[in-house]
Amino acid sequence: MGAVVPVLTRWGVSADADLVYRALVQLDPRDAAGLARELGMPSRRVRDAIDELVALGAVAPGPGVVRPAAVDAVVGRLRQPRRRAIGDRPEESWRRHIAAVDGLGPLAAATVRRWSRAAARSRAAQLIAAERYEHLAINTEEVFSAESLSAARPLDRSMLDRGIRLLVVERPPLDGDLGVPGRSVADIPEGHYRQAEEVPLKLMVFDRRVAFFPADPLDLERGYVEVAEPDGVARCCALFYQLWATGRDPFREGVAPIELSTRERTLLRLLAAGHTDVTAAAAMGISPRAVSYAMRALMDRSGVENRFQLGLLLGATGTVRPEHLTNEED
Repeated sequence: MGAVVPVLTRWGVSADADLVYRALVQLDPRDAAGLARELGMPSRRVRDAIDELVALGAVAPGPGVVRPAAVDAVVGRLRQPRRRAIGDRPEESWRRHIAAVDGLGPLAAATVRRWSRAAARSRAAQLIAAERYEHLAINTEEVFSAESLSAARPLDRSMLDRGIRLLVVERPPLDGDLGVPGRSVADIPEGHYRQAEEVPLKLMVFDRRVAFFPADPLDLERGYVEVAEPDGVARCCALFYQLWATGRDPFREGVAPIELSTRERTLLRLLAAGHTDVTAAAAMGISPRAVSYAMRALMDRSGVENRFQLGLLLGATGTVRPEHLTNEED
């Protein structure tokens, strides 16, 4: 049994390269032609996948037998922090912030308030407690302090418990893992969170009535600005939903487990235990042709071309594991 390989597509690796690397780890060493035969893939796709893996340092370059690098080393390289050379400069953060605030248009003085950071936390908690239907948040931080997380999570849970529609947009994690949401949204359910490369303004909007953003994007200790002017709040909402519409849902970027029927699970358990199509059919009281149809339908639904690819995919996505296959009926 080879090492456990996480789904590499989470870091932008192509599905073909993920499959080829997974096969290299699980199988005895072989050349590209042997991999193509084993996987049932066209040779060109296998060669392209190997070229991609070479560029990633996941396999050694050169002709002949293809040997994979250690899984830990490959994942470690993929997870290395990926910073934007210009976008992370302080002056660029200032430019984006000022442009976003300027886009709110003229605001009546009576609708704008300034809070210290400590007072802003109390005020935000007060506004959250009064919310009835929606809370929008844009986070610009790359790393959240333990203090910030411990303060935010109870408020997030309280909103969700009350049925508030909580939507969050923030930057992707530094390690580029497209299939994992940030630690800041550990309690936020699927479908309520997206990632965007460029987030111009840290922002909270409460029931589309009040908006909060930092006075200084480079120093949150300088407090927050509260805006209650309807047109200004509407523009804040428009900014949020523009980012939301173009953002990436990390829950959908990862490879989700494939839903299996009870019959499919039983069939997979029997085949994994060494049964042929004929003996599995006899054990299930169906025809061998029905077994073939069931496996073909499962491969088509999974987007793979043969049973070997299906086995790799089912294992990679966590859809089935050996203990599930052998203990299904215990």
